[in-house]
Amino acid sequence: MAAERGGKLYRKIVHAIVADISSGVFPVGSRLPAERDLTERFKVSRPTVREAMIALEMQGLVEARKGSGVFVLASSTGEVEEELDIGAFEIIEARRLLEGEVAAVAATEIDDEQLAELRSLLAKMAQDDDDAAERADRRFHIAIAEATGNAVIISAVTDFWDMRFRSPLAREVLLKAGSLGTESRMAEHGKILAALEARSPAEARNAMRDHLGRLIDHLLDVTETEAVERVRAETDKRRRALARRAV
Repeated sequence: MAAERGGKLYRKIVHAIVADISSGVFPVGSRLPAERDLTERFKVSRPTVREAMIALEMQGLVEARKGSGVFVLASSTGEVEEELDIGAFEIIEARRLLEGEVAAVAATEIDDEQLAELRSLLAKMAQDDDDAAERADRRFHIAIAEATGNAVIISAVTDFWDMRFRSPLAREVLLKAGSLGTESRMAEHGKILAALEARSPAEARNAMRDHLGRLIDHLLDVTETEAVERVRAETDKRRRALARRAV
């Protein structure tokens, strides 16, 4: 699996599981293998397996039962929705790789005016208005990219951020999982800002990577319980709406 070229890793897992369901390897009502076993089978990370399970959940093929595992909910024709697109874990892992290096470069180039903007944005993240705090968070990351003076880097960081809401799979997970919380958001962005103020590339790189790494851990935690249950509730809601239209 890891050696296959092209395509998204989570989607390859989805195709394989759908094929297993269709062929009767995993009949309706059966439990899928544990996450650890799936990571070994497909030679991928936990986030990739989690992404695949959420994609299957969104398509109504499986359901996650808290403390019990993931169970097959319906049989399949073998077809997979392709429009789910890129998942939240993929995006954040890519951001961690890119933005760590962006922060390192910014630490050597950033000026006092740009640092002042970052301080102002950090203060805005503390407000109770979630939408405003989210906008300040987005601007914080883009402002760091702007400090590099590289138009391609600025475009890439902006696109990675906005990709979260263009992809149905990523949007479903991120909207339902919520953020790290104000306290964590402030502390982690504060460390990034402090490293930039110190003009330390190594500290800026590590602070940014740590922040995005903790965001991945947060998503792993919430998608294991609440977020998956919310995805199922939303899927059921969509099914009921479709059923009403069909009457």
